[in-house]
Amino acid sequence: MGPGDGRQDEGPYARAGGRLPGDPAPDPGLGDDPPPVPPRQAEARRAPAAQRLVRPLPALLIAAGIAYDHFTPQDFTAAPFFTAAPLAAASLYSLRATLRTGVAAVFAVVLVHLQFAPSASGITEIVTVATVAFLACVVNRVVRRTGARLASAREIAEAAQLAVLPTPAARIGGLEIAARYEAAQQDAFIGGDLYAVQDSPHGVRLVVGDVRGKGMGAVAAVAVVIGAFREAAEQEATLEAVAQRLERALAREGTRRDGLDAFEGFTTALLAEFPHGAGAVRVVNRGHPPPLLLESDGTLRVLAGPEAALPLGMGELGIWPDRAVSFPFPRGSILLCHTDGLSEARDAHGAFYDPAARLAGRVFSAPDGLLAFVTEQVRRHTGGGAADDMAMLAVRRP
Repeated sequence: MGPGDGRQDEGPYARAGGRLPGDPAPDPGLGDDPPPVPPRQAEARRAPAAQRLVRPLPALLIAAGIAYDHFTPQDFTAAPFFTAAPLAAASLYSLRATLRTGVAAVFAVVLVHLQFAPSASGITEIVTVATVAFLACVVNRVVRRTGARLASAREIAEAAQLAVLPTPAARIGGLEIAARYEAAQQDAFIGGDLYAVQDSPHGVRLVVGDVRGKGMGAVAAVAVVIGAFREAAEQEATLEAVAQRLERALAREGTRRDGLDAFEGFTTALLAEFPHGAGAVRVVNRGHPPPLLLESDGTLRVLAGPEAALPLGMGELGIWPDRAVSFPFPRGSILLCHTDGLSEARDAHGAFYDPAARLAGRVFSAPDGLLAFVTEQVRRHTGGGAADDMAMLAVRRP
């Protein structure tokens, strides 16, 4: 059986047709390993393991203090070990456990001084450890309250992401869909990148975009674009008309903004349409990185149109009529749409990540496998320090 006729590959990252004689062996993680774990999940798995390793630290510090005092002359003091124990417990334990650790540290320093005659230095050490133990309880209380506030803020951020940038369904209009948003800032959930998929009487339509700017202003623009797209995708007969609706929506939003964004705000956007029952995709590109089409035999094509158009929100600079360009979309193919956070990801030497070069010749059985592969590759390319948000949307025709 030939490519595209229902043949299943041997894994989500399988090389097309196997590795031919003379092909270089792929680097680790470039297609021969199991699907990589997303960075956020990997960090979540590492956190409990790290906590288990450091939890015995306060007890070890007290034991080390007793041993240090026992094997050293009287003039040497183990106070640093005893004071460090409750401070370490403050960030690791509950308030009650921190209090117990402080009491144990005070008891230990009293115990080691019972073998000597009372002295001013000994009493000073006991008072010092007791004072630090009390402060550790105060610090524990503050840390716990701050952690609760951060957890609440995290839940609010997750709810905002689901409201503004919901995850598309895994199957829409007979197409397999997968989306992924990777924020450059740790623990951030949403920024200026966006995606949305909408089924309509004219076919399945999607938008992937990148709003200029950061912060809440960019998030507000994302909400405007997605809201306008969902309405226009259902009502407008052509993809060009959808783009014009987004242009007008952003123009209205620009008049409401203050400062620099009122004059220079814009959004790069890629709109695509998959007509029902047709093996084709129509694309309107408004200043956005072109999508990549990965066919079932490993062939990769960059779907760049003949003309470059201005981003959305810059219509006052000139009139460039939108023209949708149609491309074949064979069965088994995957269309990868992405923001410039992918194509402009740099390594330590300043070299850009080239998704077309990395993906050419590879076959993926599912769109989520493709996104997992690309995310892991970008993480390795940048060393985990991406400078820009990255949004990706993959669509497969089964």
